[in-house]
Formats: sequence, C-alpha cells, structure tokens
Amino acid sequence: MRKTLVLSMAVLVLVSVCAFAQDKPAAKKPDMDPAMMEAMMKAAMPGAAHKALESMIGTWDTKVTSWMMPGADPIVGTGSSEDKWILGGRYVQQTFKGDFMGMPFEGLGYTGYDNVKKQYFGTWMDNMSTGIMTSTGSGGSGNTMTFKGTFADPMTGKDTTIEEKVTWADNDHMNFEMWAPGPDGKMFKSMMIEYSRKK
Repeated sequence: MRKTLVLSMAVLVLVSVCAFAQDKPAAKKPDMDPAMMEAMMKAAMPGAAHKALESMIGTWDTKVTSWMMPGADPIVGTGSSEDKWILGGRYVQQTFKGDFMGMPFEGLGYTGYDNVKKQYFGTWMDNMSTGIMTSTGSGGSGNTMTFKGTFADPMTGKDTTIEEKVTWADNDHMNFEMWAPGPDGKMFKSMMIEYSRKK
C-alpha cells in the first residue's frame, strides 16, 4: 500500500511539471538589428577590391632568385605555383612547389582584402619554418601592390620587418619582390620571384 502511494505521488508530480512546461510561453527570439545585419552583409561580400586579385589566378612557372646578404651571389631556383579562389571568391590560395639550394620547397599562402579594415593582407607558411609570415598592404597604382609585414627571425627570435611588391607586366607575367633588413639595418632586396603563366 505504501509503495503504491509513493508511486502515485511521483506520477502526480511528473504530470504537474509537464503541464506547467506546456503552459509556459516559448521564449521570443531576439530580433537582429537591421543596421547590424547590413554591416555584416557588407563585410562578408567580395567586391571590386577582391576582383583586382583575379589576375593572380592560374598555374604559373616560377624562377626564384634569393640573396642571403647584400652583395651576395644570388641563389636561383625554379618552381610552380597554383593560385585559385577559395571560400566563394574571398581569398586567393597559393600552393607553391619548387627547390631551394637543392632541397624540396613547399609553401602555402593566402591573399585577400578585408572589407572592414579596408586593406589587403597576405599570409605565408612553408616547410622551412614553423612560423607564419603576415603582411598588410594596398593596391597602390596601376598594376602594382605593396605590402609591409613581419616574420620571426630565427637568429634573434624577434619579429623582423619586410617589404613586398607585386607587379603585373601583363596578364601572363607577374613579379614578386621582397626586401629585408641587412646587417646594417638597411633594407635590401632579398628575393625576387618571376611568374610566367603556364599555357
């Protein structure tokens, strides 16, 4: 009898809780602020600044010339680069394969335009480092883009400033140049990559 009474009370409590839950009105979903929605949409949509990167898209043969120090003999290598749009035309992904001083070299880079900050940006990673190089820049004038960035110097462990310039001679030829500080602190050209579009 006592067991039956306890069971009956438990069922009564459960039914009451369920009834209360059904009677309670559903919480109203918060409305999205129209101005916030418009700002988010504007920030997310690729535009003319992204379209300016279209000439990067394709498969390229490359000639890479590097200088370890000012006045040093150049180190020359070759490679190939596949550049393609990703994430709905928002970013250009560059996949690079080549050689450097007789060793296989692979790199992965991304270039895009930040609608909120109103500036171009780039990132670079490769198999000769465990860090990432970042840069920001502008479209400049004509067929030129300029960037300034940083990477961690393995000798000092500190961030080092670099300067970069991308120039399009025409739709099938593109040059990348990079300057880094020399022992005296002055910037010198440390790398040049000549791109020729594969036919």
